[in-house]
Amino acid sequence: MRHKTSFLDKLFVASNYIFFILMGVITIFPFLNLIAKSMSSEAAVISGQVNLLPVDLQFGTYSYVISDKLFQSAFMNSVIVTLVGTLLSLMMTSLAAYPLSKPRLRGRKIFVLMFVFTMLFSGGLIPTYLLIRELGLINELPVLFLPGMISVFNMLVIKSYFETIPDALEESAKIDGASNFRTFLQVVLPLSLPVLATIALFYAVGFWNDFFSAMIYINSPDLKPLQLYLKELLASANNVFLNMEMIDIDRAMNVSPQAIQAASIIVATIPILLVYPFLQKYFVKGVMLGSVKG
Repeated sequence: MRHKTSFLDKLFVASNYIFFILMGVITIFPFLNLIAKSMSSEAAVISGQVNLLPVDLQFGTYSYVISDKLFQSAFMNSVIVTLVGTLLSLMMTSLAAYPLSKPRLRGRKIFVLMFVFTMLFSGGLIPTYLLIRELGLINELPVLFLPGMISVFNMLVIKSYFETIPDALEESAKIDGASNFRTFLQVVLPLSLPVLATIALFYAVGFWNDFFSAMIYINSPDLKPLQLYLKELLASANNVFLNMEMIDIDRAMNVSPQAIQAASIIVATIPILLVYPFLQKYFVKGVMLGSVKG
């Protein structure tokens, strides 16, 4: 028998739709405004005519931003840090989570407690800076991903997922002569693609958006990542052109500082937006369904 939907149920569903539509509009409004500013003429931006749609459409601002050597250098630094940092972090986090997911590991609770302790307490900024300096990592690109290579929260998430993998799969691999490391690589990791993809996205977004580490440890302009470049660009709203290494007067005449800032933010956001659709399918359900038949 079909369940009849009451008026209150319909009202509740309609209220949810209205609420989430309003939240979506509120969330996307600043992004649309940035896009409109980046494609509008200098006069339209300065006079405050730009809202959600471009006024006097032009694409010179993007050409101006992308051709700047400081922007290109910062963009490449962020790409390198994000790719290398994500791969290394995912590898180290998985290697730490796998043994901690096994109850037979001696001292397992103590090791987990030691990891959790670092989530609650840290050495502080100054001791960390002194340690980084003693290691010779100041003004070195690896300083942007090595200190934060393992996130304890991400490790605990992967550990919890590893605990859901049936022991029968690993026991079958060991019966076939596979070592613990081979079982980890060829059995556990392929079955853990959903959680690995999710954690990889967490790490990638974290490395891509991080500017504080660079602000503390990086002084060389050639090593600054994109987010630090954007921070300095936004902090000097009236001196944007002075921060651009390549000044073309003819092209600069039709762009405004606000348009340059907007275009820089849009270009910096695009890479993460392009990565997400490839990982989104792993967020809904895992690939372990049907892997073990009772």
